[in-house]
Amino acid sequence: MKTITDFLVIGTGIAGLSYALKVADQGTVALITKDNIEVSATQLAQGGIASVFSDEDSFTSHAEDTMVAGAHLSDPEIVDLVVNAGPAAINDLIDWGVKFSRKDENSYDLTREGGHSYRRILHAKDATGREIERALVEAVQNHPNIAIYQHHIAVDLITANKVSREKSNQNRCIGAYVLDKEKRAVTTFGARFTVLATGGVGKVYFYTCNPDIATGDGIAIGWRAGADVANMEFMQFHPTTLYHPRAKSFLISEAVRGEGGILRRDDGYAFMPDYHHLKDLAPRDIVARAIDNEMKKSGAGCVFLDITHKGADFIKHHFPMIYETCLGFGIDMTKEPIPVVPATHYLCGGLCVDKKGETNIRNLFAVGEVACTGLHGANRLASNSLLEGIVFAKLAAEFSLSRLEEQHPPNPPIPHWDCGKATDSDEEVIVAHNWDEIRRCMWNYVGIVRSDKRLQRAMNRILLIQKEIDEYYWNFLLTSDLIELRNITTVARLIVQSALSRHESRGLHYTIDYPDLDDKHFHRDTIIPGAHP
Repeated sequence: MKTITDFLVIGTGIAGLSYALKVADQGTVALITKDNIEVSATQLAQGGIASVFSDEDSFTSHAEDTMVAGAHLSDPEIVDLVVNAGPAAINDLIDWGVKFSRKDENSYDLTREGGHSYRRILHAKDATGREIERALVEAVQNHPNIAIYQHHIAVDLITANKVSREKSNQNRCIGAYVLDKEKRAVTTFGARFTVLATGGVGKVYFYTCNPDIATGDGIAIGWRAGADVANMEFMQFHPTTLYHPRAKSFLISEAVRGEGGILRRDDGYAFMPDYHHLKDLAPRDIVARAIDNEMKKSGAGCVFLDITHKGADFIKHHFPMIYETCLGFGIDMTKEPIPVVPATHYLCGGLCVDKKGETNIRNLFAVGEVACTGLHGANRLASNSLLEGIVFAKLAAEFSLSRLEEQHPPNPPIPHWDCGKATDSDEEVIVAHNWDEIRRCMWNYVGIVRSDKRLQRAMNRILLIQKEIDEYYWNFLLTSDLIELRNITTVARLIVQSALSRHESRGLHYTIDYPDLDDKHFHRDTIIPGAHP
């Protein structure tokens, strides 16, 4: 089966949905999502979206906070671009129906999170992402030019160089092969423009607060097609996820600390003043390493986040979802501290893009967490991710539309997917075993604190698993699990390769072999050129 569209958008978080809405009036859009449309990292975002929205705040301050959090590896030009575009992006969300929490009719209830100098976080209670996703999903479902394909997963991108005998120095993307998970059939999508908005890679690690769909699909298929990647070593570990045997890595928002929450050991000692002058409002990498160190020193399974001093009414009003979720696990956060541990949360690297969101493959765009725009540097400032997603979606959409007339339907003709002699597998246990081994390997050897020895051990094991997967992949008919396993293995290799090449500690990459910052040799991005099949 073959489908031709103007815009192929893979992913349905804030970046993919807002791009689709920006271009849909000018052409047809095929919106691909591998689960239900609302399942995304955006939906799980609790804290909010950062933007200058008060007289006491300034674009300069927001930019400076972003640069400091990013260990000065962020691109100043991109930082200024995104920060200055913030208010307009917020207004787009409001126009699409997002309802942010207000103090009164004339002002929004701005909160503050770690690393921010002022209150500049717009939120919808403690379920901001859910509200944003609700409004955007409703908008795309009501647009006549947007066709939604749920339970579909991208297999690989299609490039002109891949299907044409004549190779060009400027390769271009002309679509993607996509598996219909329910029918177990691969559909060929031809498109003038292809947008990867597939989110992050949290499932590459054993413990994560990401949704199950976060298997690095966009980065893997983009890199395999020839797109460059950057800064894959900078994996952000969220300091505070709920520690409970029945809780599936439920995130406790940064906003809890922003509103006065204090991290304590099990003996009640508040330890963050020992690590940073901002105490509990220190950047996430500092907080995550502090928690990791305290747990290792004491042998404890967790630390505790205490906001009981703010009172029950305040807590229930500001954090209703967190309160109800914790209560469901027998933890009353109005009377007792919340047990928390770090978990993988956000990748600051990704596919290299320019100021319009385009990769080095013409007509292939990457927006949201899948992209490395230059905004986050070595560590993302809290609540800048939703901002980046919508700002770059708009930039990519405007640039796509400006090029629309010159882009004709995909040419040369796109061949159908060829499964060759592949058969159904009767050895699914191999997929499950390799999946588990990769994730445990990454958690144990490529975590919050690293060393060359641990990284090399991880690389050796990943290469062996990758060889096994490559042999398995072409012999059996595709399943969603097999596609995801192939992708997390590719992404794991890219992360380890990047980490091995950075001989310093900066931001989210901390190694005991090179504990100091080295601006002379490593004040630069870590670039891995795309594969050339």
